[in-house]
Amino acid sequence: MAAEVRALYAADPTSQNRDGRLEIEPDSIVFTALVRDGEEAIGHIALRRLGDDLEIKRMYVVPARRGGTVADELLAVVEQEARRLGAPRLILHTGDRQSAAMAFYQRHGYTPIDVYAPYEQLAYSLCFEKVLR
Repeated sequence: MAAEVRALYAADPTSQNRDGRLEIEPDSIVFTALVRDGEEAIGHIALRRLGDDLEIKRMYVVPARRGGTVADELLAVVEQEARRLGAPRLILHTGDRQSAAMAFYQRHGYTPIDVYAPYEQLAYSLCFEKVLR
């Protein structure tokens, strides 16, 4: 995942030499899911506390498995966990060059919101939310 994202934004100076504010504190992770096909990991998603919100992090499906149901399943399980934890909404950050991700989230009911901290320093930032009912 990191290599794919790094390649997309390699020419953007705001993606270089980050000051550490975008690191994920391990104790902020409240849930993680991994999808395997036998011994091979094919998808991952995490949920972390960010202030009063729950934020989707590190959603990734290996390229060979994209377009199937793996991403749908990962998103469904993280939304279920967020509801179980009592979250009124889920938020996420992505980038403007990740058109497949943006389309995927919008297809699943996520709507654009203002860029929230700590992502305002990244010119390519786009943020979304889904109100959980």
